Amino acid sequence: MIRQIRPAILMIIVMTVITGLVYPLGMTGLAQLIFPHQANGSLIEKDGKVIGSSLIGQNFTSDKYFHPRPSATTEPDPKDPTKTIPSPYAADNSTGSNLGPTNQALIDRVKADAAKLAKENPGSPIPVDLITTSGSGLDPDITPAAAMFQVPRVAKARHLDADKLRALIDAQTHAPLLGILGEARVNVLELNLALDGVK
Repeated sequence: MIRQIRPAILMIIVMTVITGLVYPLGMTGLAQLIFPHQANGSLIEKDGKVIGSSLIGQNFTSDKYFHPRPSATTEPDPKDPTKTIPSPYAADNSTGSNLGPTNQALIDRVKADAAKLAKENPGSPIPVDLITTSGSGLDPDITPAAAMFQVPRVAKARHLDADKLRALIDAQTHAPLLGILGEARVNVLELNLALDGVK
């Protein structure tokens, strides 16, 4: 019996060392060597201080900045831990709303957001990503159309020429990977950082 158990125990120990230590440490070391920026979270710094990640959206609400798409993430209510409250872009709780198209709370929220956006830019079609949440609730990107839709508000708040902002959006637009994978997109944090640098 011991002759049969010994190889099984030895195999558990060897496989634990290989798959639990050697492989993860090897992959971590390789990632740090080949892709250090990505391996460390694609962090964005300003004046030597980390201000965010290009992979996780942030909740910009000021009229002076471009806004991201809505986020459905929540956090426990500090007053009642059995309930949750909206907490946009809570990176520790990545989730969609899971509300169906007939859910009244979702319908009311979308209608309210659409009405607010219609006042902001009357007569312009509202890009769908400005009123719908992503599956993760942390999407850092918007479509170029969503960024262009916000130009009048940002231009007015900053007293900037709208054409200058459109050129900034064009410069910050990332094309689909290899020209075919994904959609053109604008990273909101990177766009707002570039916006702060506009004279």
